[in-house]
Amino acid sequence: MRRLSPGAQEDLRLRVVAALESGRVATYGQAAEVFGVAERSVGTWWRAFKSGGRQALLAPERESRAGRGELIDDSARGAVLQAMRDYTPADLGQSGVMWTRASVRVLIRLVCGVSMTEQGVGKWLRRHGFTPQRPARRSYRQQDEQVRAWLEDEYPAIAARTRKEKAELVWADQCGLRSDTAPPGRSWAPAGHTPLVRVNGRRFKVNIMSAVASRGALWFTVFPEKFTAKVFCAFLDRLATQARRKVHVIVDRHPEVPPRCGGR
Repeated sequence: MRRLSPGAQEDLRLRVVAALESGRVATYGQAAEVFGVAERSVGTWWRAFKSGGRQALLAPERESRAGRGELIDDSARGAVLQAMRDYTPADLGQSGVMWTRASVRVLIRLVCGVSMTEQGVGKWLRRHGFTPQRPARRSYRQQDEQVRAWLEDEYPAIAARTRKEKAELVWADQCGLRSDTAPPGRSWAPAGHTPLVRVNGRRFKVNIMSAVASRGALWFTVFPEKFTAKVFCAFLDRLATQARRKVHVIVDRHPEVPPRCGGR
């Protein structure tokens, strides 16, 4: 019986009582045998039905986890969660720029006067839609207004010009690679056993200039020397030759300012 869901238990109680009420079964023992339940339970359900009617057999409504059992009321909870959305721990007098269970615990104690364990803080955050996530990186000097203006005004004009001239629009960037750098990200592994990624023990690095078109075409070049205007122009010449058409290149200059477009 306990393995059934609350809804299934309710349905079973109602069917047992209906069988007794209609006369399909005459005794508690017969009902217990037919429905596979304890005779004592049948008697309990029948007496509840006789005193309280069908309502007495319904499954009790589960109390909301965010209801009477919460130590933090709605307004205080909203203040804590909003502070986590808008600020970092360092902004509010703590150390660090990422919210951990320990820092949230301190915040809850300061705002709400409620002391919680770190495990309880984790359960509380999940209950209200927060999960641990790897944060995205963004330059604090990024010029949002210029970026927005570029996306709304300049880029549509570039795309229209590209279509008019039947040119290829590509996105270009330069980066460096090191032979001893493990792949970024996380890997699942048994607890206590740190996963290993084998890399080349000989340390060397190269630079790569690459460009990708909106339809998936990719061009790149690898060079050991520093990235200079001469290297960039040589790459553009090679790109225009391989694309076999005029190319408009959007270069990722820096995360703080909008990209720059040039033709070749």
